[in-house]
Amino acid sequence: MTTAVTSAALALCTLAATPAAAVPADKTQVLATWTQTSASSYSTWAAARANQGAWSAYAFDWSTDYCSSSPDNPFGFPFQMSCARHDFGYRNYKQAGTFTANKSRLDSALYADLKRVCAAYSGIKLTSCNATAWTYYQAVDKLGS
Repeated sequence: MTTAVTSAALALCTLAATPAAAVPADKTQVLATWTQTSASSYSTWAAARANQGAWSAYAFDWSTDYCSSSPDNPFGFPFQMSCARHDFGYRNYKQAGTFTANKSRLDSALYADLKRVCAAYSGIKLTSCNATAWTYYQAVDKLGS
């Protein structure tokens, strides 16, 4: 009985002494890679978002309210995923304590993403989409926090 109690106590001490799983050291680099203005940055973020479980050790905040109080698909333009990536950048850089240093790039990445959405259109629809994208960019540039 004493041996069993001692073994159980030792097992508990070993568990208590085991540190919690550490966040991978390259979290900052991964975050930076996923928040650039390029199409490839957007694509790698979108692939990771679709497979969040594979990135669980990084403890990223994937939550989003999409385009906040603005329409997610204004005039039928699908801006929702661009806004989701923008939220990802804002939330995770705030969590890292480096939001201010990265805000301008995050806002520029949103604008680049929105312009890529608009590139699917032509004529007046393209003009309208680009004007809407510019308005969204100006809003986050001036008011985003």
